[in-house]
Amino acid sequence: MANARFKDFGSGLVEDAEPISFKLYGEEFHCVPQVQGKLLLDLVSDSSSEDPAKSSAVVTKFFGYVLTEESLERFDKLTLDKDKIVSVETLAEITAWLVEEYTNRPNQQPEA
Repeated sequence: MANARFKDFGSGLVEDAEPISFKLYGEEFHCVPQVQGKLLLDLVSDSSSEDPAKSSAVVTKFFGYVLTEESLERFDKLTLDKDKIVSVETLAEITAWLVEEYTNRPNQQPEA
């Protein structure tokens, strides 16, 4: 076999990935340090769907993958609370921030 084309991509794991967390209504929520790249690609694909139900399901699916089990239980409880309203805009802001963290690609320049 002469000069076969081959590249080993290793495990794809980022060895020094730090934990990610955020605070909402005074509660701290913890996320897994890394997610599958396919999840992020699916998020982008599904969020551009013409079907509003599919687009909104993307956010629920995303939080289910990124939040630790304990944090997901508390997050679900908070987002169903009748007194502590979490707006669609806030959910979108949290999602966008998490995607930036997972892709290491902030959409805006760091503050001076």
